[in-house]
Amino acid sequence: MHASVLLTETTTLLRPNREDGTLVDATVGLGGHAETLLERYPRTQLVGIDRDPAALERAAERLEKFGSRVTLVRGRHEKLIDILKQSQVDAISGLLADLGVSSMQLDDAARGFSFRHDAPLDMRMGPDARSAAELVNTLDEAELATILRDYGEEPQARRIARAIVASRPLETTTQLAEVVRGVKYAKRGEIDPATLTFQALRIAANEELVGLDRFVDDAVGVLERGARIAVIAFHSLEDRIVKRAFKRLEGECVCPPGLPVCACGAKRIVKILTGRPVTATEDEVHRNPRSRSAKLRVAEKL
Repeated sequence: MHASVLLTETTTLLRPNREDGTLVDATVGLGGHAETLLERYPRTQLVGIDRDPAALERAAERLEKFGSRVTLVRGRHEKLIDILKQSQVDAISGLLADLGVSSMQLDDAARGFSFRHDAPLDMRMGPDARSAAELVNTLDEAELATILRDYGEEPQARRIARAIVASRPLETTTQLAEVVRGVKYAKRGEIDPATLTFQALRIAANEELVGLDRFVDDAVGVLERGARIAVIAFHSLEDRIVKRAFKRLEGECVCPPGLPVCACGAKRIVKILTGRPVTATEDEVHRNPRSRSAKLRVAEKL
C-alpha cells in the first residue's frame, strides 16, 4: 500500500471549517489522505481530482466504502474552478494538493519515470501530457538546456543537452541515463548523475509548474471563511511558488523596490499557519525515504 506523506500532520492541520461542508483533494492519487479525512469527519463530502486514470481507479476502490460522500473527477488541479462547477460545488471547506509524481507512478517501470528500470521513455502522469521521448527527440539543444536548467537546476545543462542531441534517437530510460552519465560524473555518495535530468523532463512533459500560482489563487478564492488550504511540495521549484503565493495572499507587497507607494494592491486574504514548512519526522523518513523532500504549507482564509 502506498504510504501517504505527512499523513498525520496534513489531516490534523486541514480540518474543515464546518463538518458538513465539502473538502477537495486536488491530487487524490491513491486516496490515502482522502480516506483519513473522510474517516475523521463523517459528515464531510469530498471531491477528489487526478489526471491519472490508473490512480483514480485505485482511489475509487479505496474510497468505495464512503459511498455518495465521494465524487472523483479526472482532470488537472489547475482546472479546479471548472471541475467544481461541473460538480455543482460553489464553495469548499478545505483543500489539499499533494504535488508531484506519486510512488505508484515511480514504481511502475512501464511508465518510464525512473532510470532504475529499463522502460520506454514516457513519464506521462496522464494522457494529456507529452512523453519525455517526444521532448528529447524533437527539441533543439537550446530548448533542452533551458528545461534542464530551469526545471532540474542542472549545472551542466548545456553539456547534457548537447550529448542528448548527438545521441538521438533515445527511446528508453536506460539509454537516456547512460547518455547523461557519459558527460556528468558523480562523486562518491552523491545522487545519480541522471536524477536532475529525469526530474526536469518529467516536470516539462507534464507541465507541473504551469498555472500553479493561479491554482493557489483559485483555491483560496473558493474557500469559505475560516477554511484552510494545505499544499505538499517535493522540490524547491514547487515549494518556492507556493511560498510566494501564500505570502502575496497574506498581504505582502510585491511591488519593485523603490516605489514610493504600493501599486500592487496587496490585500491580506489568508493567514499563514506554517511559518516554516512542516517536514517529515526521522521515523517517517526511515519508513518512507521519499518523504525526505516533502514540505507542507498551510494557510487559512480570513
